[in-house]
Amino acid sequence: MIVFCILWIPLVYFLRRFITRVGGFSGGVWALILGSIFAIIQILIGNIITPGGFGFSRLLHGFFDIVCLPALIPLLIYLIIFLFRGFSGEADFGGFALLWLIPSGLLRALSWGDTSDPILLVAAPVLWAALAVGISYFINWIINTDYIILKIVFSICILIPPAAACLSYWAFFSMQNLLGYGFLALTCVPFILSLALRK
Repeated sequence: MIVFCILWIPLVYFLRRFITRVGGFSGGVWALILGSIFAIIQILIGNIITPGGFGFSRLLHGFFDIVCLPALIPLLIYLIIFLFRGFSGEADFGGFALLWLIPSGLLRALSWGDTSDPILLVAAPVLWAALAVGISYFINWIINTDYIILKIVFSICILIPPAAACLSYWAFFSMQNLLGYGFLALTCVPFILSLALRK
């Protein structure tokens, strides 16, 4: 499971490049550098939310500390850079986010390794990749469509994967595995569409 946590994000990155033929974007080195800094800071700071049992605090802990924030921060950073035209060349939100997450996968595997918890070592990296690629899929649609209604629809759709990812983590932790797999599948739908449609 430790090996999976380390290798899953790089494998998804190269698989995505192979399938979509997207690659060679500027900012890849910065993604690795900034992702390393963020991962180290996250390890040093520890949990933002202290979880308590199976309630709402566990859900917030999943959002801020385990599943969503690590995948959403690089997308937000890249969006800011994109708006200010900080990088030249073709924009690739998903590639930037996946490269950013590689150091997190490595450091988290080391810090979570003693737990041997499949929720942390397997589900979390899968959800990171699904969020990074899936949300970038909606962002690309928002940027590339001229129709206001579609922009609004895809903006709303961006909210679904993070919510499903948090609920998936919470359900797995609560030992409601069927529910966990259901929310995991929902989180992965935009990810699969992105690869299928080569977006």
